[in-house]
Amino acid sequence: MFGEIRNKHGERLDYTLHEGPKGSKDIVVLGHGVTGNKDRPFLVALAEGFAEAGLSALRFSFSGNGASEGKFTASTISKEVEDLGAVLDRLDGHRICYVGHSMGGAVGVLRASSDSRIKLLVSLAGMVHTKAFAQREFDDVTPAPLPGGVAEAGFGFMWDEPSCPLSKTYMDDMAKIDTVVNHGSQITVPWLLVHGTEDDVVPIQDSKDILAKTADNAAFIEITGADHVFSGASTPVMVEIVVSWVQDGFTNLNDD
Repeated sequence: MFGEIRNKHGERLDYTLHEGPKGSKDIVVLGHGVTGNKDRPFLVALAEGFAEAGLSALRFSFSGNGASEGKFTASTISKEVEDLGAVLDRLDGHRICYVGHSMGGAVGVLRASSDSRIKLLVSLAGMVHTKAFAQREFDDVTPAPLPGGVAEAGFGFMWDEPSCPLSKTYMDDMAKIDTVVNHGSQITVPWLLVHGTEDDVVPIQDSKDILAKTADNAAFIEITGADHVFSGASTPVMVEIVVSWVQDGFTNLNDD
């Protein structure tokens, strides 16, 4: 339906489209977190939930992740904000809801704070304090100094995953951004934040911190017992909450 999607570097972004009713101008875009891709089980379940509810959903992998082109070691929040922009470019004429998980949540906050094409925003276990996250998770890992220098001895991996080498490019970008908390006040569209009480990757406090910076356009729901990826019994709970909220959000939108 949308053909190839390429970012500003010419890299093809892999995506899967779950089509809703023909002629509908409403679409949901799903973005994943660090070391993830579009095929994470809870993202697939969420996209299927949207389709069953009559909404088109497009889940995609950021460049350097999954089957998308590009180097993983060049993947940063800043680059992924650009990738999301390339996806939005191909959805001209649609009313767009963006759903971002974890680091993809930070991407959504940065994009939505300056891009009026996003009409609804959902943050799933959204990362807020980027520098603190990188230090907490990877401070004891030696990053490769350049995106292409990952095969040299002595450099480490994110969470010991050989397919996810840590790069200085990534760490520098996380430190430069530091936090997206102050962007909360710049988001004026309806916004849902969902976080699990048992998230041991991105603390639930991240969502609470940015919620404190928002106006009355934001809603916060915590899911008791849910982990970072809403696994097991938390998946259908999360899907029901998000799909219902997005349906209502599109219904209540005023067209520009």
